[in-house]
Amino acid sequence: MQNGSIDVNCSGGLTVAIIWESTEGDDHYQVRSAGGSVRLYKNKVFHSQWNENRPLSGGVWDLLFIPSLFLQDSAVKRVLLLGVGGGAVIRQYLTFLPIEKLIGVELDPIHLKIARQHFGVRQHNVELIAADAIDWVESYRGEGFDIVIEDLFTESDGEPVRVAEASTYWFQRLKGLLRPGGALIINFEDPAQFRDCGFAYRSALAGMEDCRYGFTLPSYGNCVGVFLPADLNAGGSRLALRTTLDGLLAGYPACRRSAQKFRIRKCLS
Repeated sequence: MQNGSIDVNCSGGLTVAIIWESTEGDDHYQVRSAGGSVRLYKNKVFHSQWNENRPLSGGVWDLLFIPSLFLQDSAVKRVLLLGVGGGAVIRQYLTFLPIEKLIGVELDPIHLKIARQHFGVRQHNVELIAADAIDWVESYRGEGFDIVIEDLFTESDGEPVRVAEASTYWFQRLKGLLRPGGALIINFEDPAQFRDCGFAYRSALAGMEDCRYGFTLPSYGNCVGVFLPADLNAGGSRLALRTTLDGLLAGYPACRRSAQKFRIRKCLS
């Protein structure tokens, strides 16, 4: 385990430095600073980034927060995050929404240590749990959530790979965690993987209307799917979401251009 600041790159005035690293078994972790940002790498995979002054920076993790704006902010009180990484998504939710309780479940306890020590996830309304998220979902019997985010990935040959199969059973379990009117947000490896989950999701709907949107960014292959209650399936909802986002970013002018680069596509059954 190593602490300290070692310059590894200087480009365009941006100094990148390793501020902490550790090797645990077969896994190598690095926390790097880059200008005003802190970044988490595990086994050379870039997991997350956080910057107090740019809470939305155009990264794929932004897409785990932005779909929540389909809901009224006053309706988002309880959030469940399956797969914490460095905790950037937690910081985004706490920055922009009046969260009463946020639970983050993460298999890797080193990630939780990094989230607390380097990403500033130490708020009283956040509970971080070191556990297998799939097992945790199976055993959870508590109060429901307004937003459930599933971001369960591992690494293979330096590339992120989904852990949980998007099966009918998995959708049923995740939907069972939602409060009435709640939304489910899932990170997929690519748009094709998101489209292919349609049959499994429709099978889990039990006769309800299929309301899905896919969120993508030009510089990332991922597709983040948002699964909404049918009463939010309105033609103007995408424009309303962008308008809401623009209002939230009024105090963060450096974010406005990068945070609006995403694309939204309605998934037609």
